[in-house]
Amino acid sequence: MEASAQKLRIRLWIAYILQGLLALMFLMGAFMNLMESETAVSQAVEMGYPAGSIRNLGIVLLLSTLLYLIPRTNLLGAILLTAWLGGAVATHVIHGDPLVNILFPVFFGLLIWGLLMLRDPQFARWLPWRKKAV
Repeated sequence: MEASAQKLRIRLWIAYILQGLLALMFLMGAFMNLMESETAVSQAVEMGYPAGSIRNLGIVLLLSTLLYLIPRTNLLGAILLTAWLGGAVATHVIHGDPLVNILFPVFFGLLIWGLLMLRDPQFARWLPWRKKAV
């Protein structure tokens, strides 16, 4: 029983550390948009977004990330961040970017949900995986 509890603690710490790093990346992007940094504005305009929309995009990303970090609202945050990343995939497809640019947001979406499942295995039962018939 002691070894099982130790494994659970290690799994939770790994999930929290990785989730923190992932959230830090999203928060940096949100703050760059909120401050309307030259990089954020130029990249968004290059991708076809109006310069005036950058701050609003930053607000959406900030709120979604904060919801993902709060344990009581992490499911809603994961859904909103997944939607955000879906928009990133669509933007890269429309822009005609290379496949690696298109798959990068998909990887982060998988990471968001994988970390939720690492913290709470009950999330895995919502996935459309089926058990093998015996």
